[in-house]
Amino acid sequence: MLDMTQDLLNRIDQRTRLAGHNRLALLLFRLGGRQLFGVNVFKVQEVLRRPDLFQLPGLPPEFVGVADVRGRSVPVLDLGLSIRHPERDPSPENTPNYLVVTEFNRSIQGFLVSGVERIVNIAVEDIHPPPELGAENSFLTAVTRFQGELIQVIDVESVLADICQSRMDATLAPEMALSPDAPPMQVLVVDDSRVARSQIRSVLEQLGVTATLLSDGRQALDHLLQVHAAGENPAERYAMVISDIEMPAMDGYTLTTEIRRHAGLSGLYVLLHTSLSGVFNNAMVERVGANAFVAKYSPHELAEHVLFRLNQVAAAQMAA
Repeated sequence: MLDMTQDLLNRIDQRTRLAGHNRLALLLFRLGGRQLFGVNVFKVQEVLRRPDLFQLPGLPPEFVGVADVRGRSVPVLDLGLSIRHPERDPSPENTPNYLVVTEFNRSIQGFLVSGVERIVNIAVEDIHPPPELGAENSFLTAVTRFQGELIQVIDVESVLADICQSRMDATLAPEMALSPDAPPMQVLVVDDSRVARSQIRSVLEQLGVTATLLSDGRQALDHLLQVHAAGENPAERYAMVISDIEMPAMDGYTLTTEIRRHAGLSGLYVLLHTSLSGVFNNAMVERVGANAFVAKYSPHELAEHVLFRLNQVAAAQMAA
């Protein structure tokens, strides 16, 4: 196992240049045992030797404690225990030695892991959905291989959502709904996270529209091309496309670029919706021609953007 040095951590910043080039940068680690796991490096702020942990009143019992990271209190989960990894030895002498500090869905949290390996770049066509068997209870978002070794990519959003579900769920105000006079509308949702798909569907249902759910950009592009080939205008079937950015098979940047390149799809309204944030996202959104960008996960902010678009479509259809 390679030691996690400062030089390696500095390379995280360089990986942001991969965004939109249909490659995924993964931080590889182990949770005890031989199985290799990965997490999207764009969600990683830093990796530290395990610091001292302390307790805070009201901390959910699933958290093992709180770490003081550069003057900031960061709640910490034991990732192996959280996903019930069978090779994670819970005995005190086998306590994980590293803390992976992450930022996604507008929150910062740490995950304890047993060992950190390296950062690797994987072409998204080599990243595949996890096995369907037991998918509803799985914390995997994808599987791939590196140098012949199987990598299980963890859906850290699902891990956190299982603990903080009450914060993720939201009931929208009654006034945040389409007018009863508005025509029926559909929205295409593209996201590899089952939690994210469920959350977005809940928002759309409360707004009064139906959703078609797909799990990666390749599926979405193939579906839209099939709709077009059947003689239907995809921009008329779907009021908008809500797409995640980081996905297996095809990322959201590439999906948006392909939509804009195809004359039969270019009229689609695309909203990119991701747990990642930063200047590079905003710059790439503009470059690929998306219509809007919303960081996960704020149900009310998402609803406001969606409702704005739906009202545009409704007004245009009623004026026609």
